[in-house]
Amino acid sequence: MAMSVFSSPISPRALAIGVCVVSAIAGLPGCGKQGTELGGGSSEVTGSAGPVGAKGENKSLVKCDAPIATLALAENPNGYTMSSSYNLPSSPVPLVRLLAQQSGCFRVVDRAAGLRGTVQEQQLKESGVLRKQGNTVEKGKGYEAQYTLTPNLTFSEQDAGRSLGGVLAHIPVVRDLGALIGVVEQIKFKEAQVALLLTDNETTEQVSAATGSARTTDLGLGGLAFGGMGGAGGVGWSNTNEGKVIAAAFLDAHNKLVVQARGLQAKELPPPVAIR
Repeated sequence: MAMSVFSSPISPRALAIGVCVVSAIAGLPGCGKQGTELGGGSSEVTGSAGPVGAKGENKSLVKCDAPIATLALAENPNGYTMSSSYNLPSSPVPLVRLLAQQSGCFRVVDRAAGLRGTVQEQQLKESGVLRKQGNTVEKGKGYEAQYTLTPNLTFSEQDAGRSLGGVLAHIPVVRDLGALIGVVEQIKFKEAQVALLLTDNETTEQVSAATGSARTTDLGLGGLAFGGMGGAGGVGWSNTNEGKVIAAAFLDAHNKLVVQARGLQAKELPPPVAIR
């Protein structure tokens, strides 16, 4: 009786990664970077937002035709679950703030460094350091935040070497390469689970909540990295796999939140910022 090459069922994804590893060892083309996954496709938070609208934003970003209300973003009081060894920014709030402004669903007000700068300018004016006739920091001109958005983040890393080592051990062309099984242990799956919570500041009611998730794969072979290993690529949300998977998860959650936010009745908005 003919024996099956595989002694146990193997998922297509695991087999594909195993084949890529073999190709990388053999120097074969066709298996390069494993991209960040957002519901099956890669995605990153990019671009800008401002007086001329969103520029360079991700094509999958869900938007609104007009702003619903003013929005402030708050740091999660419980912090964020991610290791400092990944050399990532300490807070994802700036990332989510960009998404919120690019979507056009909210007019974002600053309750962090920008607000502290405004308060400092007001104090300098009252102490006599600044000119009295300046109108930049006059009292009573600040916009109130009608909603507050709070992010939550959990980042995890799972060693995939054991399962993939089992896959390669059943491939005839490589099962005799004993060193390969040890190399495969460098392969890791990186996953991010996030949530966005939207609260009405007038009523304190949580009016919307959304979760997001994403996964990316690192293929590290003998010191070579496909897609960036660990935090070696530098600090940021766009140049490491850890940062990319977190950014993708927040994009996923934000898109789901916008669908819910569209159902809210628009609040009365303050005058828009003057533009040319």
